[in-house]
Amino acid sequence: MLNLLYGPFLYIAVAVFVIGMIVRVVLYINGLSQKLDRIAYKPKMGIGLKGAFHSIIKWMIPGGTRAWRINPFMTAVFFMFHIGMVLLPFFLLQHAVVIEYMFGISLPALPGALADILSVVALLGFFGLVYRRFAVPAAKALTTKQDWLVLALAGLPLITGIMFRFSTSGYEFWEFAHILTAEIFLIAAPFTKLSHIVLFFMTRAQIGMDYAIKRGGQNRGPAFPW
Repeated sequence: MLNLLYGPFLYIAVAVFVIGMIVRVVLYINGLSQKLDRIAYKPKMGIGLKGAFHSIIKWMIPGGTRAWRINPFMTAVFFMFHIGMVLLPFFLLQHAVVIEYMFGISLPALPGALADILSVVALLGFFGLVYRRFAVPAAKALTTKQDWLVLALAGLPLITGIMFRFSTSGYEFWEFAHILTAEIFLIAAPFTKLSHIVLFFMTRAQIGMDYAIKRGGQNRGPAFPW
């Protein structure tokens, strides 16, 4: 089973993830309408792209937007979880070895101690996101069963990976569970809200273009678009 998970299943999962995310991006772009959105995307493309870039960068900085600043708890747990979930899959030593062996791509590896710290920080961030769904009335009211499924899909690879790293028994079980949940995550991502992995950048870019093109954002300097 491990041979299957490290072999054809991994290739299938990565292929579904990559192709699915490309399709989501293409569908998003094709769904834009200058008339419906009342944004002159093509005639003002230069200004729009500057606004898109500015918007994306601001939202990737803790405290870079007003929304981050007025929600410090959400900001903290969001970045704690996502920084770990971005860095660990690619730059954890064991992952880097698998990526090089399976795909021929050589990536630098994080120091072991730093990887362990990122894992724990990401786990705390995950529990913070779960707690928010219970504790914040607005978030609780809007949370659906799919939201809980998405949280589970995102959290299980992290939790099983930590157990695989630190467990003193059941080593093979946690290895199997970690790889399986990671591949389920990759396959499910394009078909669930996990597609925000790429659609986050698309929505931030669209809003940035909106403010830059038709709301005078290009004249507001760093104050735009929040």
